[in-house]
Amino acid sequence: MGFFFYLLQAQGGGGVFGLLLPMVLIFVLFYFMILMPQRKRQKAIDEMHNNLKIGDRVVTSGGIYGTIVGLREDKRSLSLKVSENPVVRIEITRSSVAGLQEGGEESK
Repeated sequence: MGFFFYLLQAQGGGGVFGLLLPMVLIFVLFYFMILMPQRKRQKAIDEMHNNLKIGDRVVTSGGIYGTIVGLREDKRSLSLKVSENPVVRIEITRSSVAGLQEGGEESK
């Protein structure tokens, strides 16, 4: 409460506007340097999750490499083939996929 009372009592040099301007500028700078890039990154991740298809080679957030062999209708989970011999398949959520592996689709 004391800070706001001080702002209302401010005299000289530009008054309340002169004191609020630096805070507004800091907020604008914070928005353009932190919030906006984070939104762009999240949008790219969401787009990658929505565009996953069978045959994509991916890496999970836990560090497991595999190939997508099945997608569920609910669009929340997928089957991932981790090993060829013996065949090991795991069920994971789409949000667990951290990214696509280099090299694109499997060549087999």
